[in-house]
Amino acid sequence: MAHMFTTENFDEEVTKSSQPVMVDFYAEWCGPCKMLGPIIEELATEHADKWKIGKVNIDENHELAAKFGVQSIPTIVFIKDGEVVDKVVGFQSKEALTAKLNG
Repeated sequence: MAHMFTTENFDEEVTKSSQPVMVDFYAEWCGPCKMLGPIIEELATEHADKWKIGKVNIDENHELAAKFGVQSIPTIVFIKDGEVVDKVVGFQSKEALTAKLNG
């Protein structure tokens, strides 16, 4: 199951994570985000051994969205050792995200 990242736990869960992290910035009212939700959950289960995968609700965590320059959602950010290594904007297929995770 995907983790829920918030302003309060982000540093500990993401920035200091020994695993690379994929973060899905989303909102409840966003149609493409809702379509992406089940894919994120599947990836979180399938890649749990290598990646920590979670979500950030931008309406509840404005500071994080601003920090990562989220202009539109969904935005998916890939973080390794506390640094952003990749970022994709808009709905992504499971295959496209899997390729990023395996890359």
